[in-house]
Amino acid sequence: MYAQQDSTAKKKDSIPLSAQARPAYVRQDSAAIAREAREQLIADSIGMALFRPDSLRENQFLKALFKNPFGGIDSLFTGKGRPLVHKDMNRGTLRTFRSHWVLITAIGLLIYTALLNIFLGNDLKSVLRSFYSKQVVGQADKEGGLISFWAFMGLFVLFSLCSGLFLYQLMAYNNVGDIGIGKEFWLFINLSIIISLLFALKFLVLKFLGFVFNAGKVVSTYVGILNLTYFNFAFLFLAVSVCFSLLSGIYVQDLLIFTLVAIAVIFAWQYLRNSVSIISNIRFPKFYLFVYLCALEICPILILIKALNI
Repeated sequence: MYAQQDSTAKKKDSIPLSAQARPAYVRQDSAAIAREAREQLIADSIGMALFRPDSLRENQFLKALFKNPFGGIDSLFTGKGRPLVHKDMNRGTLRTFRSHWVLITAIGLLIYTALLNIFLGNDLKSVLRSFYSKQVVGQADKEGGLISFWAFMGLFVLFSLCSGLFLYQLMAYNNVGDIGIGKEFWLFINLSIIISLLFALKFLVLKFLGFVFNAGKVVSTYVGILNLTYFNFAFLFLAVSVCFSLLSGIYVQDLLIFTLVAIAVIFAWQYLRNSVSIISNIRFPKFYLFVYLCALEICPILILIKALNI
């Protein structure tokens, strides 16, 4: 009996200690480790094929990435990768930056208008009231109409500068002409000077015609109406130029449409209304009126548009 127990104990003691102490789950961990190593090997092989290909093999991943950087990685295998973002986010339009002097000039014109309002406020109010007042024809008995000489000169300068700035911005928006860098401001000055000379020449021609035909009083009244009309255009061009220098390019078309409508309204309401009242009191062949409108009103505007290629 003791012999059998000793033999059994000897067999048990003969088993290596490492085999006795090894848990049963060690084999499972070894298999999992081997599987993970195999998967890592496959992943590394794919990564080497994608990112470090053979020198003779075309890198399809980089080709697809450069072709559509916003596509999903499945585009490498299917060629139709689903975009990760909205399809319009990879598009855009070139943003044009306005010159700093344009905004500075617009602010300067606003300050200049404020100074005119401080020193010649009554004259500016008369110009604004003339838009809706029917008494302007009866009171326009001198050059400049309802306003004084200094108000006429100040508003004439304002009209020339605002018109020149508006035309420059319109040319820059339509890419008209080859405007060199550093010459934009001088182009604005030249446009303003040209506009002032054209309208000054027009007033002189009207005065000369009034002297020749002995119609000085009628011509003075008509010149006063022209002044009031153009000075209302000056305030319009001032507001439009400021908006032009601040608004985004997508709103410029709407701004130009508004400008054309406002010019048509001012011209029809103030100029035509008051001019018809003068013409109705004077009997003369209407052919002369047609020639005058074509020669001194419509033709200069068409020449200016043609010269600027707008």
